[in-house]
Parts: sequence; C-alpha cells; structure tokens
Amino acid sequence: TGPGLSRQFVEGSCQFSPGIQSRQMLKVIGSGFGRTGTLSQKHALEKLGFTKCFHMVEVMPSPTILTEFKKRAGLTPGEVNWDVAFDGFQATVDFPACLYYKELMAKYPDAKVLHSVRDPEAWYSSCMETIYGIGKMMKENPEALEKLGPNMKPMVGWIDEIIWGPNGCFKGRFEDKAFALEVFHNWTEEVKRTVPAEKLLVFDVKQGWEPLCEFLQVPVPDEEFPRVNDKESFKQMAQMIMAGETPQFNAPQ
Repeated sequence: TGPGLSRQFVEGSCQFSPGIQSRQMLKVIGSGFGRTGTLSQKHALEKLGFTKCFHMVEVMPSPTILTEFKKRAGLTPGEVNWDVAFDGFQATVDFPACLYYKELMAKYPDAKVLHSVRDPEAWYSSCMETIYGIGKMMKENPEALEKLGPNMKPMVGWIDEIIWGPNGCFKGRFEDKAFALEVFHNWTEEVKRTVPAEKLLVFDVKQGWEPLCEFLQVPVPDEEFPRVNDKESFKQMAQMIMAGETPQFNAPQ
C-alpha cells in the first residue's frame, strides 16, 4: 500500500493530508453483505491508505477477534469491545462487521459508510455456490474442520448463528430465494434510510476507482481497481479448506 493518510472531518466533509495513521479509529464502515465485491474493496481501501481494512478473512486466524464477535452474538460471556475487535484497522467491509454498522457509526461517528451492492440475482447465485454452499458443506464434514485447527469449528458455528441460522440475518431461510432476496433488498433500503446522505456511498465494484476516491477525497491510483475472490477463486479456496489446507488471501499482483 501507499503512504498512510490521516483524516480530519470538518462540518460533515472530510479532508485528507499525509501524516501519522490513527490505528484505533475506524474511518470507513462497510455495510454491504458478503459477495458484493468486499475482498476487492478491502484491497482497494488498503491501496488508498486505509490500512488495514477488516474483512471476514481477518477472523479466521485471530482468536481475539473471534472472541469479541462471539461476545456480540451472545455466544461468549462479556460485552464486545469494538476497539479490541478492530485494533489496527481503519476500515471494515463484509460480514460480520456489516451487520453492526449502526453500532459502529455510534462508536466512530466521524466514519463514512461504504455500502456495496450487486445485481441481486447474481449475488444470490454467488452466495449459494460460495459462502452459503461451502459453509453448509463444511458443517456436514466435521473431519475437515478439525484439520484446520481449533478455531475453525467455533467460527463456523458462530457464522451460522449470526448469518444463516434461525437467529441470524436470514432466519434459517436462505434457501428460500424470494425471502433471501427480500432481506438483501431491505438491508440496502435500511442503510439508505439510516445513514446521512453526505456520509454514504452506495457502490458497485464495477464502477471502479472514481466514485470511491471522490467519496473519500483521495487521488485515483494509476492502476486497475482490484478484482479478487471471484467465484472460481473462492471454489479453489474452499477445496483447499476441505482438504485441510489453509488458503492464502493475498492481494492481487
């Protein structure tokens, strides 16, 4: 990534200048669901100086982060400490953080909200073939989970609790396509009602750098917008997981 950027908000707008990065304050809060180009957004935001950007991939290797989110889900005693969960991060995208965007806005009131969207039919198909379908397969193959170490089994159970299961975002009905699409649509509408317009960007990664950089008031990089974690790449990572191997989530070259 390039040099760090410090940020100052003035009367609802933000101004950027080179300087020391604050490691303890979120500056961008992602409210979009997984499979809306969130890993590409992670790499893009880090390229723009928001280092690091939190994504679900950060949870897998970190018992500390998982513990904080399990506290928020009521699966572990104690109250969530967002400063601990996001220690060292300046931005968030993807599940699970998107589910708590309102709390994060209250905790970090100067942050702007990046809401990623995608064609609903394409989003649903992608989820079925990747994060939902693979997650379901993993739950049905506990031997594969055991090979990935002690963190993976509780992580899969936690994901089911907050996203796919009866108590989660999709109320145990993700395979009901009409219901899932309704949740997806309603989530975007709620975000648009909740977040002040001057602090919100509704963003499709197909739009590339320009609207994102304009929103964050940073220069447009002289390189292509990152394109990572497409469906086939995710399937390859899932095959590694099921084989008991740990996938690598590297930035594009």
